[in-house]
Amino acid sequence: MSKKDKDFPCVGAGFEQGISLCSTVSALLPLYTDDGEDRAESVLDAYPNPSNIVEGLTILIDVMLPGKMSPGNIGVDDLGVFLMRRLSHAWRLLRPEIERAVPFRWVGECAKVEGAPTPVDPHMESKRILNTFYEKLPEVRQLLIEDIHAAYEGDPAALTYAEVQLAYPGLLAIAAHRLAHELYKLEVPIVPRIMSEWVHTQTGTDINPGAKIGHGFFIDHATGVVIGETAEIGNHVKIYQGVTLGAKSFPLDEKGQPIKHVKRHPTVEDDVVIYANATILGGDTVIGRGATVAGNVFLMRSVPPNSVAGHRRPELQVKPGGNERPADWAI
Repeated sequence: MSKKDKDFPCVGAGFEQGISLCSTVSALLPLYTDDGEDRAESVLDAYPNPSNIVEGLTILIDVMLPGKMSPGNIGVDDLGVFLMRRLSHAWRLLRPEIERAVPFRWVGECAKVEGAPTPVDPHMESKRILNTFYEKLPEVRQLLIEDIHAAYEGDPAALTYAEVQLAYPGLLAIAAHRLAHELYKLEVPIVPRIMSEWVHTQTGTDINPGAKIGHGFFIDHATGVVIGETAEIGNHVKIYQGVTLGAKSFPLDEKGQPIKHVKRHPTVEDDVVIYANATILGGDTVIGRGATVAGNVFLMRSVPPNSVAGHRRPELQVKPGGNERPADWAI
């Protein structure tokens, strides 16, 4: 609680209502702090603003896939003007939020435990970060074009590239991830995670911004996919709904807290297909090049290249029909 709130004035409400409100506010005030530290009880007013970050992300997605996130048609002759305006708007939204995020490099709880880096000027650093980030956008655009090709070629239900770009939730998740990942590589705290969690709410696809993903990536159906921070995915990989690339139990420090920045999630090499609801765990688990992982498989060990990992085929039982239920059915 800040000093200015210690003598909170109970004003602005009727007598009976005021007694109740004053009692509630007085009980709440000690549960907040605004001392500038990274605490569970901190007031969030000086933190990066999620609304501005999400708006900036949607504008950047619109730059990568023009017309996906904005109304109206964009003529080829007007495309340069459109890109300039959208990128300028995204800069105005994101630069102040990155400036607010940068100090968490040295005031964040993890940084204090592991050893904080030397502080820098957040304003100047935010400009440097965005300049470098913008230089990477042509590479991100090229990767997304390859992702669109992968979706069209990998899904017989896709009849046009247009529907892949406009309708596929997997492409939206990948587009947001590729943008957030570039900010993650530039060591921007908080902002990339807000981006990834927004697209998680939109698509049901949870890709940590730290995950490394190669060329021509396709997530079919998308819903329920989880890809952890230290996962590494090669080129031309296809995964289906419900796939988890997760961690086993992880090591703890002397205070019982998880040790950060260690390899916890699997490596998936090139040309792998992972079918629905497969769970693959562990930083030392490698799915070899050209392998296939069947649906509903639970894996905590590596799979050799060009092999198939799956369960023994279950025996199908078909019981006779009729008006009476079989005696061993229990509803």
